[in-house]
Amino acid sequence: MKRASFEHMPCPAAQAMELIGDGWNLLILREAFYGASRFDQFAAHLGIASNTLSNRLKTLVDNGLFERRLYSTRPARHEYLLTAKGRDLRPVILTLMQWGRRHGAQAGRRVQLIDTRNGAPVEIALVDARSGEPIGPHHQIRRGADAVALPATA
Repeated sequence: MKRASFEHMPCPAAQAMELIGDGWNLLILREAFYGASRFDQFAAHLGIASNTLSNRLKTLVDNGLFERRLYSTRPARHEYLLTAKGRDLRPVILTLMQWGRRHGAQAGRRVQLIDTRNGAPVEIALVDARSGEPIGPHHQIRRGADAVALPATA
């Protein structure tokens, strides 16, 4: 079944989902952030069918999130490397992981972002890059002339 296209929606979230695709693509991207770059690594870590993985990798390459690079000629083998566009998704993946850790079916599981300099756990917070102020209910998403306030954070 073909998924709905969001390409004609002006919303940046819809445009992002058009480029990312689906949940499998997010998990493939997550594995790339863990260091996977080869087809067999993605397949082994995700338990995904090879035809599904092939299709998803092609989409991620076509959408500019991965670059496909030949690493062996006999037989021909390719690796999939994150582009700058793909690397820019790191905060999104990390935020989703933190949210899932807190609210998912297996909340509290021990997948955690740590500071490799001291081993301390890191909690992600959204802040205004200009002021350093945490994003809160006084920050608004604007759509045309309308504005929708973000809910207060806990």
